[in-house]
Amino acid sequence: MTGRCRNVVAELARTALAAVVALLLWGAQSPALAEDRIITAVTQAADADAFTVAFDVIGKPEARVLHLRNPERIAVDFQDTLSAAALDAPPGNALVSASRHGLVAADRYRFIFTLKGAASAELDRAATENGETLSLTIRPATSGKAAAAPSSRPAPRQDAAKAGPDVPAAVPQGRVLKVVLDAGHGGVDKGAVSKSGTLEKEINLAMALALRDALQARGDVEVTLTRDDDTFIPLEERAAIGRRERADLFISIHADSIRYADLRGATVYTLSETASDELSREIAASENAADRFAGEEWQRDEPTVFDILLDLTRRETVSFSEHFASSLVGDLRREDIRLINRPKRSAGFKVLTAPDVPSVLVELGFLSNREDEKLLTDAAWRKDTAAAIARAVMEFFGEKVAEPRKPG
Repeated sequence: MTGRCRNVVAELARTALAAVVALLLWGAQSPALAEDRIITAVTQAADADAFTVAFDVIGKPEARVLHLRNPERIAVDFQDTLSAAALDAPPGNALVSASRHGLVAADRYRFIFTLKGAASAELDRAATENGETLSLTIRPATSGKAAAAPSSRPAPRQDAAKAGPDVPAAVPQGRVLKVVLDAGHGGVDKGAVSKSGTLEKEINLAMALALRDALQARGDVEVTLTRDDDTFIPLEERAAIGRRERADLFISIHADSIRYADLRGATVYTLSETASDELSREIAASENAADRFAGEEWQRDEPTVFDILLDLTRRETVSFSEHFASSLVGDLRREDIRLINRPKRSAGFKVLTAPDVPSVLVELGFLSNREDEKLLTDAAWRKDTAAAIARAVMEFFGEKVAEPRKPG
């Protein structure tokens, strides 16, 4: 058997194994698919103006295009779709240096194309006898910013370009930004309680509602609340809501209490295996304790988030979350929102563990501090702070917005 044949056989074996693994995973945790979606062939071609990839698919898959940074890559994610296709090395071209593919979650298959330089991409569809052919076209960027452009016939959902704070990600025209807001605690879980009796769960919900209104006032934003009343929701389910909504961003809102009565100001947290400091470890332990109220149906033996951190998707998501957190801290500082010393921190928050949803946890302040409590219970302060956060979100995703009007 020639080396070429051995490589083809090995590639087919790997893709067949991936399909079997995916089916086993789906069978363990998902209802049966309404229809099979299988990628049967992937064809790459290049000319002087573009690099194109044709995906022949049985069925009609949900697909999305992402622009990944550091290094520059274009990715195509197929939801609830298996691949039984070999992927050859890219033909000679000026745009793409390498390609690879594989499962990045039990229900998602990804193709990645490493770029040689700035480029844009669009995804088109054409019906076939057995399903569809999806055509990815990569072209040189026409400006200094590369982006994943919307297709002429949009896939069910396409992500905005994922970029760092120095290069805001543009939301393609006509694309609705999806944000999930998580009001921490609720129901039997009161969260922190101040000496005067202020309940954290009530502060968190009031702020989530204010932030929802501020975001929706911006225009093309779809906001989902994990809770909009005094309901207890386990941490795992909160993260799952972000995944089900396929959110571009998940923001968990809190106002904790700490033993240091003089400590005050807002903090923005991201997920990490090891807490950035002792305060972050204590805050995460306090917030994670909410699941003590969960019933047996939520006490499942799931893989820990730290196993997921090794996954390609987890790394991409953590990077995006870090960039957004840095941007948010800078914007809040410019809006004169009081922050604690070193306001960007990290710890192992369970609510931030969705592997493919960029997520941050915002501690608005501390109910253990009397000055912070006064602000947190002030509806006008919450409205102004919500407007500042909404502005930070929209600017990060590329919207050009006017300066907010100052109250009074």
